[in-house]
Amino acid sequence: MGETLAVGMVLAVCALLLVGYPVAFTLAGVSLCFAIAGAASGVMELALLGALPARIFGIMTNDVLLAIPLFVFMGVMLERSRIAEELLETMGRLFGRLPGGLGLSVIVVGVLLAAAKGVVGATAVTMGLIVLPTMLRHGYDKALAAGTVAATATLAQIFPPATVLILLGDQLSNSYQAAQLAKGNFAPQSVTVADLFAGAICPGLVLVIFYMLYVIGVAVVRPKKSPALAADPHALHGAALAVQLVAVLVAPFALILAVLGSILAGIATPTEAASVGAVGAILLAARKAGAKGLLMPVMVRTTQITSMIFVILIGATVFSLVFRGLGGDGLVQRVLNNLPGGVAAAVLAVMVVVFLLGFVMDAFEIIFVVVPIVAPVLLQMPGVDPVWLGIMLAVNLQTSYMHPPLGPTLFYLRGVAPPEVTTRDIYLGIIPFVLIQLAMLVALWFAPGLATWLPHRLYAS
Repeated sequence: MGETLAVGMVLAVCALLLVGYPVAFTLAGVSLCFAIAGAASGVMELALLGALPARIFGIMTNDVLLAIPLFVFMGVMLERSRIAEELLETMGRLFGRLPGGLGLSVIVVGVLLAAAKGVVGATAVTMGLIVLPTMLRHGYDKALAAGTVAATATLAQIFPPATVLILLGDQLSNSYQAAQLAKGNFAPQSVTVADLFAGAICPGLVLVIFYMLYVIGVAVVRPKKSPALAADPHALHGAALAVQLVAVLVAPFALILAVLGSILAGIATPTEAASVGAVGAILLAARKAGAKGLLMPVMVRTTQITSMIFVILIGATVFSLVFRGLGGDGLVQRVLNNLPGGVAAAVLAVMVVVFLLGFVMDAFEIIFVVVPIVAPVLLQMPGVDPVWLGIMLAVNLQTSYMHPPLGPTLFYLRGVAPPEVTTRDIYLGIIPFVLIQLAMLVALWFAPGLATWLPHRLYAS
């Protein structure tokens, strides 16, 4: 009876999310209703809910999660500081004379913005406002332009300091320790956010290469879809262009190096590095005209995004507690352990479920709801590396951010795209990039070293 209620609770949450109810309130409200039903049927004690205050207090005092508002602040501040415009203009002059060159410039700029911002929404809106009109003005195919912008914006899901990686690192750390304790290891190893940051770098760079190869392939096969830019007699050339390129790139590179370098080198924790990034973003914005008026709107937006994340996390905490109280974790463990095909089948099943849930749930919701349920089971299985599992989930969640019909990035882009770009153009343009994402998952499946090599080299784990 309890397991039936647990399955019903999951289905009720998905149904209400499809209808459009707010996520955090849906998670908490449905969970409380099913907790009452469980108590009434004698399969759960309501006294279990007494653990909620301690769990919520633990969330609010979690040192790792303190990095979230700081990285969000850094991303929003950079969004308002017009760095993207300078980068695109300069990179466009560098590559634009080549067929597909502007598309390559967009990908390069997107990588830099992803590594500097770590927030998909901010990157998608910035690039949609700045990059998409530029590509259309120079004759790019609407679907190709929209797909390139949307896919590049989602790199903020996988490139450190992605908010998703921080949240995944926190959830996987708890799950990994629980898995080891369940196996009788009372001196458990740990997996950290820094491990996931290091593990994401190689897959992220491989994705960028795949994106570039696709854009180059389109330029070769269908050159009219991505024409070269017309010569500009007033544009800088030679040494003058090189000087401008260095001037534009130095500040973002320095910020990225200070944040990621300090984390990967073990000099600073993610929270400490995030504070450095926030201060660096303020200094970069201070160079721009009108920067004095940025602080208040940036802080308001940061508060909104951070509050949204933590309210969802609290709702997910209620959900996971009731789900376990109804015996749902035991059901999940039996299902995954009894699948024909063993460990491979269990991991594949979880990846398929996460991909499908991406149609109805946000990445944060999946991390908070699904990962705490399935990760402890998977990490008890032989050969499942926590960093590899985390990066597989991160790439999968990145795909969920852009696959039709409900990928959030598509809605971000639809909201800021010029009127001539239709929803159909966006959907058609994003399909090749979704296939590239799935190819990346296949590559990680058969070559897990893409995710595990660098963290093992850095931290000898």
